[in-house]
Amino acid sequence: MKRYRHYQKDKAIILSCFGSVVEAKKYEKLKEFIEDRFKIDTFISFSSRSVIKILKKKGILYKNLPQVLADTDLEGYKKIIVSSVNLFPTDEHEMVKKTAKGFREFSLSNIRVTKAIFTKSKDTTNFLSNLSKQISKDNTANLFIIHGTPLLDIPGSESISYVERLLPKLNPLNFVCSLEGSSPFYALKEHFIREFKKADIKKVQIIPLLLVSGNHFIKDMKEIMDELNRDFETFIASSLTESENFNLIEMEDIKEIISKNIEEEIIKLGE
Repeated sequence: MKRYRHYQKDKAIILSCFGSVVEAKKYEKLKEFIEDRFKIDTFISFSSRSVIKILKKKGILYKNLPQVLADTDLEGYKKIIVSSVNLFPTDEHEMVKKTAKGFREFSLSNIRVTKAIFTKSKDTTNFLSNLSKQISKDNTANLFIIHGTPLLDIPGSESISYVERLLPKLNPLNFVCSLEGSSPFYALKEHFIREFKKADIKKVQIIPLLLVSGNHFIKDMKEIMDELNRDFETFIASSLTESENFNLIEMEDIKEIISKNIEEEIIKLGE
C-alpha cells in the first residue's frame, strides 16, 4: 500500500488529559516524566474545550485528542499509545476509547488505548491503602472528595463505588463524598456532622481525590471547608509532593500506574 510508505516513525505516546487552566504545567511535568521513562516522543491532548479556549486566549495552545491523533498520523508514527490520564474509567475514559476507535477506521497507525488509573483492583487498592496510611492523623476524620459523575449507569461507575466502599474499611475515620453526581457533599453533610460528633472528632482533614489542584480545588474545597469549619477545625491535607497544593498527578504511585498501563500497551504493540 503506497500510503504506508509515509509512516516512517516508530512510536508515539499521547497523554489524553481533561486539562486545567491553572494547572496545565502539572500535565507538562507528567509528559517530561513519561518521555524520560520510555524515550518515546510524547504529546499532550486536553478533552475540555473550555480549558483549551481559555488557554488559547492566554496565548497557550493545546489541542484535543482528535487533533493530536491527526497530527501524529500525519507525522507518520506507525504505533500510537493513547494514555488515558483519567482517574476513573467513566465517561471521559469512554470518550478516549471511542475517539481512538474512530481513528482506527482510516489511519494506518496501530493505535492502542491504556486503562484509566483506577481500573485494576490491585493497583487501586494499594494506592488507596498507602494514601490512607500516609494522610491519617490522630483524632482526625479524613474526608476524601472525588469529582463524581452525573449518571449511575455509566461504564466505570463500579470503580467509584469500590473507592467509596474501600476507604472506610481501611480506616473507620475515612469518609467519602463527591463534588457532584452520586454521594454529593451537599446531601451527606448532615450525616458527616453527626458521625464526626458521634466519634468525638474535633478535626476534619479534606483530601481531594483529584488529579490536579485546579479550579475545583480553589473553589469547591474551600466552600466545603467553610461549611465544616462551623463545627470542626477543618483543613485541606498537606501536599505529599513538592507542590503547595494537594494533588494526585505528581504522586509517584500514580505516575507508576500510568507508566505500567503504557508499558502494557507497548508490549501488545510488539516490535
